[in-house]
Amino acid sequence: MPVDILMPALSPTMTEGKLAKWVKKEGDKVKSGDVLAEIETDKATMEVEAVDEGTLGKILVAEGTEGVAVNTRIAIILEDGEDASALSGAPKAAAAPAPAAAPAAASAPAAASAPAVAAAPAPVAAAPAAVAHGDRVFASPLARRMAAQSGLDLSGVAGTGPHGRVVKADVEAALKGGAPKAAAAPTAAAPVAAAPVAAPAPVAAAAAAPKGVDAKALADKLGMKYKVLPNSGMRKTIAKRLTEAWQTIPHFGLAVDCEIDNLLKLRAELNAKSGEKISVNDFVVKAVAIALAKYPAANVSWHEDGILQYENVDVSVAVSTDGGLITPIVKNADRKGLATISAEVKELAKKAKEGKLKPEEFQGGTFSVSNLGMFGIKSFTSIINPPQSCILSVGAGEKRPVVKGDALAIATVMSLTLTVDHRSVDGAVGAEFLKLLKGLIEDPITLML
Repeated sequence: MPVDILMPALSPTMTEGKLAKWVKKEGDKVKSGDVLAEIETDKATMEVEAVDEGTLGKILVAEGTEGVAVNTRIAIILEDGEDASALSGAPKAAAAPAPAAAPAAASAPAAASAPAVAAAPAPVAAAPAAVAHGDRVFASPLARRMAAQSGLDLSGVAGTGPHGRVVKADVEAALKGGAPKAAAAPTAAAPVAAAPVAAPAPVAAAAAAPKGVDAKALADKLGMKYKVLPNSGMRKTIAKRLTEAWQTIPHFGLAVDCEIDNLLKLRAELNAKSGEKISVNDFVVKAVAIALAKYPAANVSWHEDGILQYENVDVSVAVSTDGGLITPIVKNADRKGLATISAEVKELAKKAKEGKLKPEEFQGGTFSVSNLGMFGIKSFTSIINPPQSCILSVGAGEKRPVVKGDALAIATVMSLTLTVDHRSVDGAVGAEFLKLLKGLIEDPITLML
């Protein structure tokens, strides 16, 4: 039976993507784990791997095609023994790009709600032919389809495929052996039911908001000269998510100044002794992580069912790329040393700029840090990165007059601004967190304990 390869959702915000390149060609043999194609998503360029063995019988979407909607058929794999006659009902490749754009518009509102979910695996689970890891039973799409048609409960079937995957032969053997039938709905529906569902109200509100002045139409009317720089998928996603965040999350900011002369001195000593290049931002990430571990009331997300208070401290670090801003994650940052954090941030930033981040390296995170100090920005306020509740804006360290006792002195001061979601973090909570963070930054030796 031919197996459809669908356009996968490779990030929570992805509704469509560009089929950048076919690695395999029609007629090529493929096995589980082989890279079939490269997809440009709203965040990065990702590889699509085969989950079934066979022959790539038909490519339905040509490489270079943009705007291919999630769940669109992009290719068909034939199992061993099948030939091209099994593809008689398959659409021609030339016709594939046209329908791809239409489902994208229809599916966009649903996918836009994904950022409001902490783990947000739901869009991935919607593409069963491409990804099976989110399912309760690890099985190939063909095995699932056969089990659903025969009413077989896959939870009791032992898999003999790669990594214990249930494949066609396992289902056939189970059916011959009289395995028990499923009493409930087909297991393919389980991932959708198990996935967290975001509240639709904020998205609906954002969609209904006025779009404002059409800049292009106004420029044309006034005879203004301009050139159009096409929006990348990443830029469109940034615009959509930040508009939704600004319109639906009640933001407020809290600011504090930190004296960082002790931090700068410790940094210079550590770099001289170790040969490392630990940055001030690495110290900030470490201090944020320790503060969150000590004061978990700020390590939260809002959800209608209740506030999610995270046990892990995963700090997202804003990185500017040619395509836009992305926030790779330093996971369990409270348990890592400064040198480890520094190395991870450098590696993640490099991968982000090259468009090679994996979904698990930028999806999730419990708190964000955005630093514009290197540009000489004294202070600024960031927009929250949903579904997180807090983002810290870090300004430049600069010499300022300060009062020590009753005397005027000079100190290196850095301004921090904490933006919070008032639904889940009250002013007192934000203030307590900043007080703790300020103490850690001004007494940096505590970061080494």
